Amino acid sequence: MNTIEDNLNQRISARIRIERESRGWSLSELAERAGASRAMIHKIERGESSPTASMLGRLSGAFGISMSTLIARAEMQEGKLLRFAHQPVWHDPQSHYLRRHVSPRSDLPIDLVQVELPAGSDVPMPASSYALARQLIWLTAGRTGLSRRQRAPRNAGGGLPGARAAERLPLY
Repeated sequence: MNTIEDNLNQRISARIRIERESRGWSLSELAERAGASRAMIHKIERGESSPTASMLGRLSGAFGISMSTLIARAEMQEGKLLRFAHQPVWHDPQSHYLRRHVSPRSDLPIDLVQVELPAGSDVPMPASSYALARQLIWLTAGRTGLSRRQRAPRNAGGGLPGARAAERLPLY
């Protein structure tokens, strides 16, 4: 990993701890709410392990926020312009999911995020991580199916708005 990614992982780890502590939760309480191991959450908070996209989904769901919001709170800086070279990039060590935050922090209720998934990726997310989210998925290359129940592939150039995000995941 490069220094920018290492720094982002450190900020995500710190943000998870801030979110937990701001709610007055112990590690055990967060682990129970997220359906995750207390030891793993502790390693993530100390920066000894990088969280996977699936783990971030579980944690954000426990906090009642989207994964995008959790990461954005860790990575974003104020400003009107976020140049490509300064856009925070997060890499899932397990699935190789790559997430680039394109939009700068603002008062607008929108986050523009570019996600790259390697062919054949499976990034399961618990429905709780998207319960409050409204998302638009724009596929710019390749093909994808958006849930195990709905295997209709989407082709490049297609957009899919509307349905609750929890009904569209996991990606495969």
